[in-house]
Amino acid sequence: MKKLLNFRLLIFISILAISSALIFAACEKKPEPATGPEEATGPIKIGFAGPMSGDAAAYGEIIRNGIMMKIEEINEAGGINGRMLELVVGDELCDPKEAATIAQKFASDKEILAVIGHVCSSATLAALPYYKDAGLPAVSPTATNVDVCKKSEWMFRDVYRDDFQGEFIAKYAKEVLGLNTVAVFHENNDYAIGLMEAFKKGAEEVGLEVVGVESYVKDTVDFTPQLTKFKHLAPDGIFIAGYYQQGGLILNQAKKLGLTSQFMGADGLNNPELIEIAGKEASEGFIASSPFVYEAAGGEALKFKKDFEAKYDGMTPDWMAANGYDAVGIIAKAIEECGADRAKIRECLAGMNTEEKGYKGITGVTFFDENGDCLKPAYVSIIKAGEFVAAEKQMF
Repeated sequence: MKKLLNFRLLIFISILAISSALIFAACEKKPEPATGPEEATGPIKIGFAGPMSGDAAAYGEIIRNGIMMKIEEINEAGGINGRMLELVVGDELCDPKEAATIAQKFASDKEILAVIGHVCSSATLAALPYYKDAGLPAVSPTATNVDVCKKSEWMFRDVYRDDFQGEFIAKYAKEVLGLNTVAVFHENNDYAIGLMEAFKKGAEEVGLEVVGVESYVKDTVDFTPQLTKFKHLAPDGIFIAGYYQQGGLILNQAKKLGLTSQFMGADGLNNPELIEIAGKEASEGFIASSPFVYEAAGGEALKFKKDFEAKYDGMTPDWMAANGYDAVGIIAKAIEECGADRAKIRECLAGMNTEEKGYKGITGVTFFDENGDCLKPAYVSIIKAGEFVAAEKQMF
């Protein structure tokens, strides 16, 4: 009996203790519900990775200028939800090693919420792993190598792919220019090799005979040996897959050697600096594919061109400037709709997967497929009187 009483007493004491604790807790002031961190009010930082010095500096300068035009427009209109945009520039020389260094820097800076870049395909491919590991979304306005978006779900671009433009220019050469034979001259890098292969594939499909292929390495300045071979082959056309620095030298030296073939190239040569390097006479009539031409777009695009020239002391904006301008708009749309957060920006970019959901900019409507590639038409530019203009005959 005594044990039973002790047991009942123990239960009573326990119940009393629990009840007291509950009453005490109920009497305490309840904590305010968690509201999370205060809304950020500082600038929204966007990185731009491109060549601001070195041989490819003309690319970086003109793209940055286009980017700044859009950033200033957004900031003058009040920013995004009251926050200003701020650009952080990384000079990576279009070099894979430098690109990796800049990518690491951007990825580790938690204040950078998105990246515009990179510019050259080899540099972009080198940067991809760092953005992927850090969960940092990037939009390239210019990198066209086929593998750029395939390797990371954090990578997008507002420019077409090399397999598309390579086949496009081959078809244009055959069906519009009426060429029957062509030689190919390419640089040994990711961009140019992919472009060369696409051009050859397109040439085969349309019955354009490739009679010779030659290559060169970066920093080559004397192209006489290869051009001499082409002169003996006498093709109707010569397709250059590379960048404007070497492209300008090739055109200049070809003129001196007396080559009369129709020279043509792709977007990497579609830059005003090519004309400066080659000379007005040697570059006259050169044809290049282009993601965008102002004359064909009209309206807001022509206004942008006029404003750009006024702001940057007469500098003529090319397609890269326009794509850089629109890249800011694409990212700004994602931030405004989904929030200033890396993962949310990426989610919003991936959601721009139809024309209706895409970004309407001066280069047209940008929307992405499941890989982050965009679907846009190609144009053709021709050099006339020392300036790239829309070719009279386009092919859509």
